[in-house]
Amino acid sequence: MKKFVAGAAGILLLMTAGLFLWIGAQGQDVPIPAAPPPPQPAEPEGLPEADLDAQTVGPAPPTPPKAYKASREEMRFNRYDRNRDEIITRLEMMSSRTDAFRKLDKDGNNLLTFEEWAVATSDKFAGADKDGNSQLTRTEFRTTRPKRSAPRCKC
Repeated sequence: MKKFVAGAAGILLLMTAGLFLWIGAQGQDVPIPAAPPPPQPAEPEGLPEADLDAQTVGPAPPTPPKAYKASREEMRFNRYDRNRDEIITRLEMMSSRTDAFRKLDKDGNNLLTFEEWAVATSDKFAGADKDGNSQLTRTEFRTTRPKRSAPRCKC
């Protein structure tokens, strides 16, 4: 009998709590005010229009200067020169490429100038150009590809 009374009291408490929550939730309905209409743009005053046969006044505008087109080597150099100070530091050159950087840095000051870069790449081109005609065929170009090292297994 005590279990029955305790169960009935629990159900009564749950129903009372649900009733209070339901009434409280109904009181929460706050209407959302409508948005104000967007402002209407002011009518612009009409701009003057020139006649079709009107004469031009003054000299013609100057032509813009020709843009400098960087060579392929300069574009490759600029990819690594992140801060555009005309010097590639070891940090700018990717950390995985430190051995390649040391080979290119002939004077060993940890700074790679454009001249050092150009000498190394022109030597690479000259080494690949077997017939000496200043042009690389597909076969000659294949020799410029970096040699693959054996994969390191960390098993």
